[in-house]
Amino acid sequence: MTEESTQVSQGLISELASLQSQFGDAVIAVAQGLDCPVIEATHACVVDICHALKSQFGFEQLIDLCGVDMSALPNYDESKPRFAVVYHLLSVQYNKRVRLKVSVQEREMVDSVTEVWPTANWFEREVYDMYGIIFNHHPDLRRILTDYGFEGFPLRKDFPLVGHAELFFDEAQWRCVYKPNKLENRVLVSRAWPGVDRG
Repeated sequence: MTEESTQVSQGLISELASLQSQFGDAVIAVAQGLDCPVIEATHACVVDICHALKSQFGFEQLIDLCGVDMSALPNYDESKPRFAVVYHLLSVQYNKRVRLKVSVQEREMVDSVTEVWPTANWFEREVYDMYGIIFNHHPDLRRILTDYGFEGFPLRKDFPLVGHAELFFDEAQWRCVYKPNKLENRVLVSRAWPGVDRG
C-alpha cells in the first residue's frame, strides 16, 4: 500500500471505530487488513451493522459474500467458530472498501442481508450450497450450484475428495441418473521433463 492509501485507510478505521460504541460487544475489532480495513463482528447484529455501513458510511455495494471453513488452518482452535461469512463492501461515492467478517458455528444461523443489499440473494445461496451455512429470513434459500438431491457441502474441508456416484443425462430415460463412480485414486508422480539431466 502506498503512503496515501495507508492514510486513507487509517482515517476510515478511525471512523469505523464508532461502530464499537454503537453496537458494543457485537463489534469485536476494527483493524487494517492486507488491502482494506476489516471489521470483525458477531452474527447476532449483522443486519444492523450492515444497515449502518450502508447508511452512515456510504457502502452502497456488496461486491462479494463468501464463506470460509477455518477447520484446516494450522492455528485453528476447536473451541472457536468453525466458519466465517465474509462481506466485501464498496463505496463508489468515497472510493473506499471494507471487509466485514462474521464468525459462526456449524449449526448457527446468520441473518440474511438481502434487505440491505438485494445482490446478497445469490451469494448467500452459494454459501449455503457450498458450506451449509443457513441464512435466516432468506427469501429463497435453496441450492444454486449442485443438484437437488446432492448430499454434503463441497467446500467444507472434511468433504470427501473422491465421490461414490456420478451424475449424467440418460437419453433413453430422458432424465438425470446416478451410476457408481468408476474413478480410481491416481498416484501422483513427480514431473520430469524428457531429456533433462536432473543429477
